[in-house]
Amino acid sequence: QTSSQTGTASQQSQTATQTGTQTQSNSTSITNAMPTIPQSAPAGLLTVTQPPQQSTSYFKIAPSQYITFGWNFSYIIATPTHLTVSAVCENGNTYPVGPTNGIIPGTATSVVWDPYSYQTANPNLPLAQAEYNLRIWGDQGPDAPRAPGYLTPNSGLTFALYTPQPYTPISSGWQCAGCSGALSQYISHPAFAGIVATLLVMFLSGSALLRRL
Repeated sequence: QTSSQTGTASQQSQTATQTGTQTQSNSTSITNAMPTIPQSAPAGLLTVTQPPQQSTSYFKIAPSQYITFGWNFSYIIATPTHLTVSAVCENGNTYPVGPTNGIIPGTATSVVWDPYSYQTANPNLPLAQAEYNLRIWGDQGPDAPRAPGYLTPNSGLTFALYTPQPYTPISSGWQCAGCSGALSQYISHPAFAGIVATLLVMFLSGSALLRRL
């Protein structure tokens, strides 16, 4: 019985040693997989290159009207596993950008968005005709602080969406309300009658002079 207990204790000790060795090996592998980032390294940056950030770009919500957002990276040491791309409207609503619900690979440098398809698929949260702020962030979240080698969230691009009005032919009875209103304002202005009278006098005077000649 003592020999049996000794053998069992020896097996348990061996198993514990193997488990500890395996755990240490896994821990070492994970540690080796993590990049070594010096504290003096700059924070990772994402710069939007398409569309230009110098002015607000306007895009139509219409069939086959795709929007391409492009960017590049700088100082990234810890590459994110994925990026989240969202459009935050000035009315407070947030919309996922892209065909994969706003989640794309961490190495992606562009995404193509079809706002019309999103509009038709999500009638309960339609896109407004307004300005939007494009936001892109990595694994650390949208409010991650600046950290050496890690992606800093970007929210530097503003763009606008609008819905084009359908074409209405003139033959259908369409009238330019602003044009007719402007004409009526001119006719009712006191100076208008004076100008017409002056032109009429000049015309009659010229006609009388030509008869004498």
